[in-house]
Amino acid sequence: MTADPTILLDYNHASQWGAALGGRDESTAAAKPLRERLSPRTRALVLAWLLPLAALVAAELAGRLGWVTSNLLPTPSDVARALVDLGWHTVAAHVAASTARVAAGYAIGAGLGIAAGSLVGLSTSARSLLDPTFQALRAIPSLAWVPLLLLWLGIGEAPKLAMIAIGAFFPVYMGTASGIRGVDRKLVEVARLMRLSPFALVRRVLLPAALPSVMTGLRNGLSLAWMFMVAGELIAASSGLGYLLTDGRETSRADLVLAAIVLLAVLGKLSDTLVARLERRLLRWRDSFDTPLEAR
Repeated sequence: MTADPTILLDYNHASQWGAALGGRDESTAAAKPLRERLSPRTRALVLAWLLPLAALVAAELAGRLGWVTSNLLPTPSDVARALVDLGWHTVAAHVAASTARVAAGYAIGAGLGIAAGSLVGLSTSARSLLDPTFQALRAIPSLAWVPLLLLWLGIGEAPKLAMIAIGAFFPVYMGTASGIRGVDRKLVEVARLMRLSPFALVRRVLLPAALPSVMTGLRNGLSLAWMFMVAGELIAASSGLGYLLTDGRETSRADLVLAAIVLLAVLGKLSDTLVARLERRLLRWRDSFDTPLEAR
């Protein structure tokens, strides 16, 4: 039996059309905009660096072209040169001193904030007793605590740690208390119908449901811990980034001041990224409207 030549011709034409269509698909994919070809993680990383790099370039150009005097706004290259002149060991010592203070003070303040917030959230009596006082203390500015802590604790590490703990306490307390009070009543009623003990109710229902608010409070408390650390180091400190700010102000060196500010921004961002990753890991179960930013 011989093959029909018309069938072979149609098959050859179909193969040619398929190859042409495949090539057109490849060329169409190659012609897609760069924004569509980038992965979400890469696109988020590019967008995250866009504004800082633009600000650095603008500041460098403004200084080079003489639009802004160097004693008011040093160029990024001048700031980098100031860090190099300080030396790696000096910069590392200042960074290590401030980081250690923030870590210790934040641990104390966040721990107390979670404990007090849980108590206020779970007990109406504790809320009536403690919450008004905490709300009044929360309104006190950070610098107002400095002279009192110096009188009580003297000059040393104790007043600095107390300052940082105060800064971290109130956001964590607010997040924990509001998170527990905001738990859906239906979840509690179902747990009681299942005859869960009070401890099991807290561990299996209240704390998981309040965890998003608690993590938000922890992140806000961490940022305030860095701010209160600077307030504590501006007075009676011989090391740390707050001391570096004071030294730059007293010597009229704006490059040192900006160098300390840049280091504070970098350290604050790195620590917040760590807590944000912990938040994503702990809240994997949550089904919410959230665009994942892996490069946050």
